[in-house]
Amino acid sequence: MQAMILSQRGKPLVYSNVPDPIPNDQQLLLRVLACGVCRTDLHIVDGDLAQAKPGLIPGHEIVAEVIGKGAKATRFSIGDRVGVPWLGWTCGECYYCQTERENLCDQARFTGYQLDGGYAELAVADERYCFLIAEHYSDVSAAPLLCAGMIGYRALKLAEDGLQLGIYGFGAAAHIVTQMAVYEGSDVYAFTREGDVKAQNFARQLGAVWAGSSSERPPKALDAALIFAPVGALVPAALQATAKGATVVCAGIYMSDIPSMSYDLLWGGRALRSVANLTRADGHAFMALAPTVPIKTHTIPYPLSQANQALADLRAGRFSGAAVLVPAMG
Repeated sequence: MQAMILSQRGKPLVYSNVPDPIPNDQQLLLRVLACGVCRTDLHIVDGDLAQAKPGLIPGHEIVAEVIGKGAKATRFSIGDRVGVPWLGWTCGECYYCQTERENLCDQARFTGYQLDGGYAELAVADERYCFLIAEHYSDVSAAPLLCAGMIGYRALKLAEDGLQLGIYGFGAAAHIVTQMAVYEGSDVYAFTREGDVKAQNFARQLGAVWAGSSSERPPKALDAALIFAPVGALVPAALQATAKGATVVCAGIYMSDIPSMSYDLLWGGRALRSVANLTRADGHAFMALAPTVPIKTHTIPYPLSQANQALADLRAGRFSGAAVLVPAMG
């Protein structure tokens, strides 16, 4: 099969011909129909996250057709369309797994990080960590739901129903979270890069009541804020924009250092939290909710061979919404 390989951190992916994967007993053999390009992929390729397996195939927003199964794989049928998310395996036995917090499992393995992912024509995945894809969504439109959507859903839950909700970093996750928050009755305040009028207009089109740069103060104090941009300096900025009792949620897997700040920014019953991965329960809940809202994803398709261009465009902020790799494209 053809796949994009991370041969060296900090270097472009290599388009290669590699052996087809073989599923083990509980795995599905999948024909990749689409795979979203996530900011976490950037952190892996750039070397910000240092535990990637050698010769990794990135990608953890996989939409695929089941074309084969291991001997003990019984949840899905040949021909089913499934999604493969970031969480690829947990031990099921540790304290965290036994207390419904498998997202914190110390032995967890993640798709497109310790497990080969979907920047390829074929993939394998443990069927216990896969989700059926609703007919409501095309292959390409479903891909961002598998991480941007699921992580955004978990972040929004941690925000504790903030009626005045700030979102910092208006990318793939933010454009999905905005739709969920508006559906639930929140007023959304979108914070973007300085002067990014395109992203601000996009946020307003999705229902945000206000949009401006991250250095601006919103017209109302926020009840909660979600930070999707991997910029530590946004933490004190978000705290400064919140009311007493607010919650600020850092929703990325990586963030630059948080600068020193005055304690009075946190004081007043404010809470600072992080999102660590997701649970399967999050995934099932979100995938049931998405067509009800309904969540509409804004996507930009790229051929598999142009994964490096998609990553570069994401890094530079050249598009709104989410990039998606499509192996069947030229």
